[in-house]
Amino acid sequence: MSLSAARRTTPQPAAAPSERIASLDVLRGVAILGTLATNIWIFTDPGGFLGYLAEDTASTTPAGWAGVEAVLQQLSQGKFLGLLSLVFGIGLEIQRRSALRAGRRWPGRYPVRAALLFLDGVVHYLLVVEFDVLMGYAVTGAVVAYVLATSERAQRTWMVAAAAVHVLLLGLVTAALTAVPAQPAPGVVEPNPYADGSWWDLVLLRVDDALLFRFEPVFIQASSVALFLLGAWLLRAGVLGPDGVGLRRRLLVVGALALPVDLALGVFGGTAGLVLARYGTAPLVALGLLALVVEVVGRRERLGAGGRRLAEVGRTALSSYVLQNVVASALCYGWGLGLAARLDPAVRVPATVALYALVAAVVVVSAHLWLRRSSRGPVEWLWHASYRALTRDR
Repeated sequence: MSLSAARRTTPQPAAAPSERIASLDVLRGVAILGTLATNIWIFTDPGGFLGYLAEDTASTTPAGWAGVEAVLQQLSQGKFLGLLSLVFGIGLEIQRRSALRAGRRWPGRYPVRAALLFLDGVVHYLLVVEFDVLMGYAVTGAVVAYVLATSERAQRTWMVAAAAVHVLLLGLVTAALTAVPAQPAPGVVEPNPYADGSWWDLVLLRVDDALLFRFEPVFIQASSVALFLLGAWLLRAGVLGPDGVGLRRRLLVVGALALPVDLALGVFGGTAGLVLARYGTAPLVALGLLALVVEVVGRRERLGAGGRRLAEVGRTALSSYVLQNVVASALCYGWGLGLAARLDPAVRVPATVALYALVAAVVVVSAHLWLRRSSRGPVEWLWHASYRALTRDR
């Protein structure tokens, strides 16, 4: 379909009011700090990501704390990944609308943006953490950018088809996990590269085990396409605007109904239940979370101190995401302070909560101080400068 036809068939709503753009910044901030709430348990696992995948703390965590850990992990598990995907889709639609209003073709130069994000992801994956999401988002964004140039009907078809593929894959994986008898936790891998290895040893580990570490972005590719497109549709439907009250209420109902199911699956369903919750019910909870944040922000004439700090993290989302992983790595891994291996199993759960609060505080304060003298985060500035140099966009 031609670009002119896409313009005729795709509604072009008015730009969202400034206070609703503020809600988008808050949503980004919530999503970024929410991903840390999931990943902090990986950092404090004495076996690192490999130990986390093998559930190597199951036999050493005291019974009383084990239940607390299960609930805390499940409260964040997958929800903020889903929220981040929805917000990314909203951002893509905002960029598309901005390009068309300026008379530029879409997706135009967006593939350059996606390539730079992919490069950021490669660097982040190799040098910082093996559970990076940027590479996967770059690939999904490039695909969805072209889909957004088609008609509403074509976009709905893509969204439904992608969701169906994901549900099929998720069903197959869940069935396979259900059929396989539960295995006892194998314990910490020895030698343990996270506790005893150098920073370079972890880089080599990520190279050697790239197929294992990059499995999730491939597995959720269809889901990400669907969520990106859903986020774009929600923006066009007015979810951030004053006329979106009814839509937000429906999303709140969806999230409220999905949350208890999600918690039950994750806490009591074993490995199969955890997978089904993270990739199945968690995105539904994320829809409710999105609506809740927009409602709370929209009912205020101005953001309070907490809202402003979250919005600042959202404005520096890429920098904040990288910073929180660097700080947590330095605190927990052997090349830094090595706290993960030194923590007594009896206090690992409360210590993990304390470390989350510490890292989140560092991120929030850093975003606040940086934005007092710059309009972009450092990684965003480097990314933007690279984009301008590559496209000669002055």
